[in-house]
Amino acid sequence: MRELTTITRAGVLMRRLAGGLRCHWGSEGQGTTEYAILVGVLVVIAVLAIIAFRGKVQELWDAIASSIGSL
Repeated sequence: MRELTTITRAGVLMRRLAGGLRCHWGSEGQGTTEYAILVGVLVVIAVLAIIAFRGKVQELWDAIASSIGSL
């Protein structure tokens, strides 16, 4: 009978440990997912900004290139 109690206690402890690890891994995965979403949104914003300001960037680049060429 005493062995059964020890086994039951060990089972309870293992379940608690597994539950704690599951919570830890779940929150870590959540942080990673949030980071990936944030990076994705920033990439989309950067691409949209490049597309929107392509003409201005080209003008600026041409001005810089001509200034360097005249040195």
